Amino acid sequence: MYDILNTINGPQDIKKLEIGQLKQLADETRQALINRISNVGGHKGPNLGIVETTVGLHYVFDSPKDKFVFDVSHQCYPHKILTGRKDAYINPEHFGDVTGYTNPFESEHDFFTVGHTSTSVSLALGLAKARDLRKADENIIAVIGDGSLSGGEALEALDFAGEYNNNLIILVNDNDQSIAENHGGIYKSLKALRESNGTSENNIFKTFGLDYRYLEDGHDTAKLVELFESVKGIDHPVVLHIHTIKGKGLPYAEANREAWHAGGPFNVEDGSPKFTGGNPDTTVFDSLKELLDTNEKAVVLNAGTPMGLGFVQGVREEYAKRGQFVDVGIAEENAVAMSSGIAKNGGTPVFGTFAPFFQRTYDQLSHDIALNNSPATMLVLIPGVYGMNSNTHIALCDIQMFAHIPNFVYFAPTTKEEYEQMFKYATSQKNHPVGIRVLPTFEKTGVKDDTDYSVLTNKVEKQGEGVAIVAVGPLLKMAKKVAEEIEKATGKSITVINPRFVSGIDENLLTSLISNHKAVITIEDGEVMGGYGQNIASFYGNTSMKVINHGISRKFHTDYNPDQLLADHGMSVEKLVAEVKDLL
Repeated sequence: MYDILNTINGPQDIKKLEIGQLKQLADETRQALINRISNVGGHKGPNLGIVETTVGLHYVFDSPKDKFVFDVSHQCYPHKILTGRKDAYINPEHFGDVTGYTNPFESEHDFFTVGHTSTSVSLALGLAKARDLRKADENIIAVIGDGSLSGGEALEALDFAGEYNNNLIILVNDNDQSIAENHGGIYKSLKALRESNGTSENNIFKTFGLDYRYLEDGHDTAKLVELFESVKGIDHPVVLHIHTIKGKGLPYAEANREAWHAGGPFNVEDGSPKFTGGNPDTTVFDSLKELLDTNEKAVVLNAGTPMGLGFVQGVREEYAKRGQFVDVGIAEENAVAMSSGIAKNGGTPVFGTFAPFFQRTYDQLSHDIALNNSPATMLVLIPGVYGMNSNTHIALCDIQMFAHIPNFVYFAPTTKEEYEQMFKYATSQKNHPVGIRVLPTFEKTGVKDDTDYSVLTNKVEKQGEGVAIVAVGPLLKMAKKVAEEIEKATGKSITVINPRFVSGIDENLLTSLISNHKAVITIEDGEVMGGYGQNIASFYGNTSMKVINHGISRKFHTDYNPDQLLADHGMSVEKLVAEVKDLL
């Protein structure tokens, strides 16, 4: 099954093959890739589409002397297979040996831990500049997908590359697909180049002053080798525009590229999932749909991840026709700044994307929205410990990033009803910008929330004395359980507080606790340093109140179990019960 691949322990072994053997190597590499992703999941389409390209790169160039930088690096699986890590794709006992992204701790052939988009050309330019300073001669190759080209950093890097004057190879892997479909004028240029076999005058790369070469069949190993050999050792920046098929090798993945971008284990025969979960939480989509259907001035903005908001194919097209759904492509900064403009000119904008991707928007949130006090709504999807758990995709410091921006109100709902009321408030008021933390699922209590969120107060979920637990977002359930166990064990009632907003503190409530409480415990699902709890500790600094802050340590945690990580940081029912007993 792996006749050639079994002989490949690194790029040096690939170079021993004849050109005619590279296709078989690519086929076997794809089979190894399918073996792993069908059993453990991961990024499917991006990796399936770049197998032949990766074989060609390693056949021609001399990694790790020549350096590859994979944009997002969700297309690096073939690279890992060919650089000594094939067992992690062939042998189930070794599936856990590798991460889903490039990782310098795994191999000398990986130079960066990367999981975000549009960074490869900038990183490659840095490698090239350092090479020049060392007076060395290695090739620097940035591998970037077409979807990543809409990101501002990629365009800034292409602009700089246009006046750079030494070796830099920018490989544009064009499969006419981001996660969802591509959006933006740059893709008109790519389409024109594909349709003209690279000869169109509408060439954005040449506009930047870059040399340019096109290959229509990005799955022809012989042609790929010929192309790569023609630029090896080149003395100026060049763009290699290669047309590939996302999901190559699995017919159902080729046919439904969006659904097969990533996901869990599946049956190879028909693509059916090996495991099926429950129905997805539609709370966010339902709220957005109601807003759009009842407010003709409302618009939902997204940046290449519409499925996160529930706007799947068919649904988003309908609202786009009405002008009420806008996908700007992978360009979160643009979406946030646009939201400010829409709000200032009488519209009701809502922008939403996954929490780790909001990191790119900090300046726009602070300067373009908050400084101008534009009443836009930001939906921060799955932040905190219960969000994505790769170190490239964690969002354990969303409170630190967003809650400290002036004029910006950051809500932390704990239930479906709280979220719905906060969303209605955010999208109807005209006083300031609002952000809402969106949990993976919202518990439905059946109790309507009629809170006036124009008045920012905490909610006392359980009134007691002695000790108060202030629990942010998804940890409220844990705090209530602790109070229940304490009452069973001691007969005493402690106080449980739901902050509801984390961009400030409820000074009146905190002051009232001083008379009959001696300790306040804070628990939050993100980093403790600079987090919500430390604001409370600062408030009580000149009083006799003892404050204990629990949160996650300042580290790039990865591949963790959320409940175990919380417990490791003192946040479990058992540990908190013991702590409260000691305090009482």
